[in-house]
Amino acid sequence: MSLQSVRMKKDQILVDEIEELNRKGNLLHQENVELYKKVNLIRQENMELYKKVYGPGEVNGMNRGSRNTNGFRIGDDAHVPVHLQLCQPQQQNQDEPARATKLG
Repeated sequence: MSLQSVRMKKDQILVDEIEELNRKGNLLHQENVELYKKVNLIRQENMELYKKVYGPGEVNGMNRGSRNTNGFRIGDDAHVPVHLQLCQPQQQNQDEPARATKLG
């Protein structure tokens, strides 16, 4: 087998791999577009339900977009992606006994 035929075979393998990756990329792109449409539809449905529950302009007497008791914004920022991050648990004071939640 000559060096030229080895190079041609290698080039063909690389071209085939590139074409396969492009096909996979196109499929992933199409799937992302479909998921994006589904997310937007669900977001619209959520906003309609939200308006039915709280009314079109206010939430429990507060303006839309104000913070609820948990400190989260409600309303206008619903389409903004949320970035959550884990953090280390806070140390309890050694003088205070641990408070257990009573269940049931």
